[in-house]
Amino acid sequence: MDVNALDLDDFLSRFQLLRPQTTRAALNARQAAVLIPIVRRPQPGLLLTQRSARLRKHPGQVAFPGGAVDSSDASLIAAALREAHEEVAIPPECVDIIGVLPPVDSVTGFQVTPVLGVIPPDLHYHACEDEVASVFEMPLAEALRLGRYHPLDVHRRGNSHRVWLSWYQHYFVWGMTAGIIRELALQVGLKP
Repeated sequence: MDVNALDLDDFLSRFQLLRPQTTRAALNARQAAVLIPIVRRPQPGLLLTQRSARLRKHPGQVAFPGGAVDSSDASLIAAALREAHEEVAIPPECVDIIGVLPPVDSVTGFQVTPVLGVIPPDLHYHACEDEVASVFEMPLAEALRLGRYHPLDVHRRGNSHRVWLSWYQHYFVWGMTAGIIRELALQVGLKP
């Protein structure tokens, strides 16, 4: 598949046809969820945030809106929608949920479930200044281009794991966020 010719209908049908296996052995027990917001356009976009530099965990990093599941959340999807609303003012009723990717274990002890949703192009984002420094959109075709991600093998506490790195404009996209985007590209049948 030519990633440059990717339109939203093609992306959605590929995602639906090639459903991810969501059963993976998790190392972490604490639950979190992130929303992967795909902006509905002729050339779809991927909405990302840059976390505030004042945050204690992952300051300044590029991320998807999301966070820990709390007792008021009915599901992982509800948690992702609540967090997206709190962080960047995406109304939950404006998100068409498409599905989920397999959960990812974070270095901070969470099992993070990526929730894929499509949002309208005319939303007015309002970043929660305590949590989000900026909101930006990357063309989905560019985000899913596997050649943009470069591996780095990290050794930590006697364990080795691979981290993915990339740049978009002046944003450094790496770690779990880059890994989730790369996993999404593989899920829709793009080749490494």
